[in-house]
Amino acid sequence: MTGDLFTSAASDRLARRAPLADRLRPTRLDDVVGQEHLLGPGRPLRRLIEADRLSSVVLWGPPGTGKTSLARLIARVTAQEFAELSATSASVKDVRELVAAAEARLGERDVGTILFLDEVHRFNKAQQDALLPSVESGLLVLIGATTENPYFEVNAPLLSRSTLFRLEPLDDAAVRRLLKRGLEAEGSTADDDALDLLVDRAAGDGRHALTSLEVAVALASGRASGGDVRLACDDVEAALGT
Repeated sequence: MTGDLFTSAASDRLARRAPLADRLRPTRLDDVVGQEHLLGPGRPLRRLIEADRLSSVVLWGPPGTGKTSLARLIARVTAQEFAELSATSASVKDVRELVAAAEARLGERDVGTILFLDEVHRFNKAQQDALLPSVESGLLVLIGATTENPYFEVNAPLLSRSTLFRLEPLDDAAVRRLLKRGLEAEGSTADDDALDLLVDRAAGDGRHALTSLEVAVALASGRASGGDVRLACDDVEAALGT
């Protein structure tokens, strides 16, 4: 019991120390900023997620467009087991162990497995060969995330067994909404020109926008001396290194 309390306390402290972009990951589909063409009411990916009928997919888009956030959101709503691997660090042994666990889970509890594979384009042939039969049979539902063109970078048999969804860079309005959430989470406000600069320099990358905001808030806090924290353009320029 004591161990559980310590573990819970450590998890809470870690969550509070997490980067702003991690703390603001959406927990509901309606919280997702941008990607209305995929996640708006009645759109295909949203319908599949809501029905918990997702088949293997590849999420293709630039950094900071919500690929990992979307995968983590699916993990919250699915009745299936959710597992993660990174193509940069997973070994063939890791893949085989995950497949064996998925087989046991399905046989013992009739529960399927969703695998989130970040940077799927970096999976080598041996890794892909170990994974492909399980995706092909439906034992694993694959969510692959990539910033690279999958038609050139993802194994063709793996891609042919997946539905490709393309995530677009966030537009300025979406980045601004995200930044306002960040300001609220940080208990801060910002001058209009400071917010405009953050939006402009984000270039559609939500994670970059929130990271820059977090640094700017830290700089403004040092100037505020315990009072209300309000970001000025100078704080943002310093955070951006300009």
